[in-house]
Formats: sequence, structure tokens, C-alpha cells
Amino acid sequence: MFAFPTLTARIVVVALAATVLPAYADGRAELYICQAMVDRAAQSAPTGPAGTQQDDAQLQRCRQIIRDWTLRDSRMSVDEQGRPLR
Repeated sequence: MFAFPTLTARIVVVALAATVLPAYADGRAELYICQAMVDRAAQSAPTGPAGTQQDDAQLQRCRQIIRDWTLRDSRMSVDEQGRPLR
């Protein structure tokens, strides 16, 4: 079937890890990843009408995560180290 079954298995494992690992990222790390993704999308040229729906869905999800963190941070009275903000 495949000439290199171990190579195919490695590709499958890497693809699976790439899809599963972001789901297990802690909140702050996920926020940083999303900020970087949205920044890259803003800097890159528009993909035009042939843009992929998956990218659009990921960007929408990331924008929602950024909004949620912004609202969460605005309600907090301490920073990440526990010091008062005001």
C-alpha cells in the first residue's frame, strides 16, 4: 500500500498532535498563540475569495478568545503575580 509505513505513521501522529495539543494548552498560552495568529493574519495579504473556511473559523475562534481574555482582565483586581492593579 505505502512504500514507507513508518513515515506515514509519523505523519499521522504529527497531524494528530497538531490538532489535539492546542485543546490542552493553558489559557494564557492559548491567548498568546491566538494573538500571534491574528497578528500574522492582519499582516499577510488577503487571500481573496478562495480563502479557506478552516482558517476563517480558527481566526474567529481566536478573536473570541482574545475578547474573552480582555473582558476577564478588565474585571481582575490583581495582575498575574497577584499584585493589585490600582
